[in-house]
Amino acid sequence: MKNVKTEKAPVPVGPYSQAIICDKMVFCSGQLGIDPSSGKLVTTGTADEAKQGLKNIRSVLEAAGSSMDKVVKVTIFMTDLGRFKEVNAIYADIFSEPFPARTTVGVTRLPLEATVEIDVVAML
Repeated sequence: MKNVKTEKAPVPVGPYSQAIICDKMVFCSGQLGIDPSSGKLVTTGTADEAKQGLKNIRSVLEAAGSSMDKVVKVTIFMTDLGRFKEVNAIYADIFSEPFPARTTVGVTRLPLEATVEIDVVAML
């Protein structure tokens, strides 16, 4: 296993890696909509949190030697599934066919009072 670390994504808020490379796969930890330059959560809404979280994922994947085009599985955690359409539209702008497999889960709370968290698994 190899640890992936980049300054272009937020520092983890707990004892975990931004991503781990195992064999020919990259397992990215969940990303919140944290702006890595300020270390603060984007507070302009769920859609903007999702955009920033996906931008953070892109940075982690690039540091690992992968890309968004190589994502095979996405998990999205949301505190308000009523905002699913907003997040889905952002997702459709980032990913193209064949779309990665995906799971979306409604949760009660997320760290730092975020409204969305996204993690991915990608190929190298």
